[in-house]
Amino acid sequence: MLEGKARIQDTDMPLKMQSQATLCASMALDLFDVTDCTSIAAHIKREFDKRYGPGWQCVVGSNFGCFFTHKEGTFIYFSLEKLCFLIYKAVALPYATEGK
Repeated sequence: MLEGKARIQDTDMPLKMQSQATLCASMALDLFDVTDCTSIAAHIKREFDKRYGPGWQCVVGSNFGCFFTHKEGTFIYFSLEKLCFLIYKAVALPYATEGK
């Protein structure tokens, strides 16, 4: 397990949740091949949905861009091994209704 080797780039998560994110990523890397980013991301998302409720999103890869809206206190971006991990809880924004 690669516990404690994650480099957190940016976050607004509480420390306990940050630890859970990096631990979950480390465990996923033990379960799946490092090239199977989809399975790694799915594993982390399922774990966060179980632990913290539905609505979590996870992106894993070595080169990606993103732009998103997240619930305050639920965002982390870190690297572990040669991969980057983005985990956040999505926010449902109300749809604009024309003419109402």
